[in-house]
Amino acid sequence: MEPRIITADSGVQPAQLAVTFTAADGQTSISGKYHTAPLKIAKAFPLPDELGIIMMDVSPGLMDGDRYELSWEAQAVASVYLTNQSYTKVHPCGQHSAASLTQRFILGERAVVECMMEPVMLYKDAAYKGVTSVELARGAVWMQAEVLCPGRTLRQERFHYRELDNRLHVYYGSELIFAQRQRVLPARQWLDAPGAWQNSTHTGTFYCFSDRVAPEHVERLREALAAALPRREGRKVVTGVSLTDRHGLAVLAVGSSAWELQEALDIAWRTMRMLVLERPPLRLLRKQGG
Repeated sequence: MEPRIITADSGVQPAQLAVTFTAADGQTSISGKYHTAPLKIAKAFPLPDELGIIMMDVSPGLMDGDRYELSWEAQAVASVYLTNQSYTKVHPCGQHSAASLTQRFILGERAVVECMMEPVMLYKDAAYKGVTSVELARGAVWMQAEVLCPGRTLRQERFHYRELDNRLHVYYGSELIFAQRQRVLPARQWLDAPGAWQNSTHTGTFYCFSDRVAPEHVERLREALAAALPRREGRKVVTGVSLTDRHGLAVLAVGSSAWELQEALDIAWRTMRMLVLERPPLRLLRKQGG
């Protein structure tokens, strides 16, 4: 099957990472992998019910014109948790160019992929295009959390980047069931307007797509977020939860720091793990920053 994702052609040879996971006797393992610098799998390790994967980018980040292309295939009943070692940093880009990252997820029947990457940070004058394509078979579950930072806030970089263009397409079998695009042009948009981001600077999203997602999960997730987040005095995180048109659930969160949003999205992830997969939370150490 040909990929359904499109990347901006800058003329630069893309850095690629492609991994295939298979399951046998209740254990998931890597059955095939390919990578080119600066991307690689830093570590694979067993977790309860799944295989943990840490991806590494050995470069300082995405430079002007860089293209990363990632492909993750989880064959039938394989179960994988994906993360990376550090923030995805996007450096300044030329006026008519951008850095791009495209990902394709292919999930066989009853496969599970949980993609919980570190935040994306856009430096001053950065331009970033992210495109994600997900292909689900029956019973498969795909979850992803993503946090977007407005820049290096300790250096007073807040929305000094040039452009953010983020897209997600989800297919169930051969049918497109979800399409989303977020485009931010800070120099041309009133981001702090009422009804927009107002005083918030960071945004986060959590998605769960599967034919196992049910309408009652929305209220359960709202209750979990409401119960957990008020425990911190002066919190500035605002969340919303809704069903997508078919086989999906989305959480949107806004706040003023990356770690607060990561905490909120972790609550959403742990809740959906229990509701959809009947698996207890994973206790993984997460850095704070941003």
